[in-house]
Amino acid sequence: MNGTTSGGGLRIAVVGGGIAGLAAAVRLRDRLPPDTTITVYEQSGDLGGKLRTGSLAGSTVEFGAEAFLVRDPDGGDSAAVALARRVGLADELVNPATGRAALAIGDELRPMPAGTLVGVPGDLDSVAAVARPAAERDRDGGGPLLAPAEDPTVGELVRRRLGDEVVDRLVDPMLGGVYAGRADELSLAATMPGLAHAARTESTLTGAVRAALAAAPRPAGAPVFATVRGGVSRLVAAAAATSRAQIRLNAAVRELVPIPTGWRLVIGPTREPELVEVDAVVLALPARPAARLLAGVDVAVGALVGRLDYASMALVSLALPEGALSTATSHAGGPTGSDALVPAELSGFLVPATEGTLIKAATFFTSKWAHLRRPDGTVLLRASVGRYGEEHLLQRADDELVSAVHRELAALLGPGLPEPVASHVQRWGGALPQYAPGHLDRVAAARTALRTAHPHLALAGAGYDGVGIPICVRSGETAAEEIIKVLGVSRA
Repeated sequence: MNGTTSGGGLRIAVVGGGIAGLAAAVRLRDRLPPDTTITVYEQSGDLGGKLRTGSLAGSTVEFGAEAFLVRDPDGGDSAAVALARRVGLADELVNPATGRAALAIGDELRPMPAGTLVGVPGDLDSVAAVARPAAERDRDGGGPLLAPAEDPTVGELVRRRLGDEVVDRLVDPMLGGVYAGRADELSLAATMPGLAHAARTESTLTGAVRAALAAAPRPAGAPVFATVRGGVSRLVAAAAATSRAQIRLNAAVRELVPIPTGWRLVIGPTREPELVEVDAVVLALPARPAARLLAGVDVAVGALVGRLDYASMALVSLALPEGALSTATSHAGGPTGSDALVPAELSGFLVPATEGTLIKAATFFTSKWAHLRRPDGTVLLRASVGRYGEEHLLQRADDELVSAVHRELAALLGPGLPEPVASHVQRWGGALPQYAPGHLDRVAAARTALRTAHPHLALAGAGYDGVGIPICVRSGETAAEEIIKVLGVSRA
């Protein structure tokens, strides 16, 4: 294949077949003339990136991203929901049966406090059962918490205003569940943009939390998350089909070369490279492989993109016999009576790093999602292991990881926890971006440089704009819109 088209239409390359790249391909198809050739190049043998649906004990389970936010901060449908509607999956979206989660502290489950923003409280009394805020630190100094360009780590700001326990027991496990990272190393602006924005006008952290929550209201009773019945890989397949793109799997792009008419892609093995010429490129790769390609285009841009580090993790899925969670109450903490925690009624739990466990989070699939419940009562759950800087803990065989996860679950849920009837270990090496302070400025500088010197190349993906399916979808769509604007041609 040489990249030419008999009709002489536009030729667009999307490098990277994750959900950002596929969302870009759908938007390009919707907006560019019908004779446009869109080709998605994916170096692995599968589309979807970190979206991967598999099977465990005869049930469909997620081995990657599990769900997505239903709403955008502005209150409308999230980009993931909009994409699902666009590709014909509107009627296949389902919401959790329960959103009640817990924190695992001191070998017991404690209720997750309500009304926080990624664990940061707007009301200190709401978190008193889990952490003791240093309320005296959050004094009103008469001016904004942050200067206009200031970007501290999340931990730096919250420790200064509310003390260590709020960070260690609430914020850090919340961020660990999303990023596998640590609050003391993650940029506030990149990971909690709403709070960062409010902190530039509010004079207390609790006030900034309340302002950020008020700026993104959610109707009472409205679901927060959704997934696709049958697995999120259906979204991947539907997006690929809707884009009508040529899909090239096992096709590693090794070099991007600017040419007068656009770009030349060098694909495949060094000895027998394939050369493809296109009019424009959406580069939807993780930061490190993207940086290697960009280094040959603009050394400074490659260096900016390449500064991003990543965390590795593993997802250990277990199928347990009927009743495995319904009898696991002996270690459940919280108040007695109707509010006592029953694991079978929880969506899952988070574990602070200070607990010293391998597990950092767990999801009880068959409790959280009604459509996954089985007639035979088999319990499906998944534990997330591995935090940033703890890659050495993942260097053990799959069966050892399964045994370690089961031991830790038994310590929390009760020693009678039955052995799994099936298990699966999914390793994600270098999967989750670790946005250090200044990340957004570096991305903005890289994009500005490319728009000036190479406007027919746009960046998309979690390495730039944030994690989560909606953000990645929006990132891909935005990159596609940039290309469409530069080409100056759109569907009538």
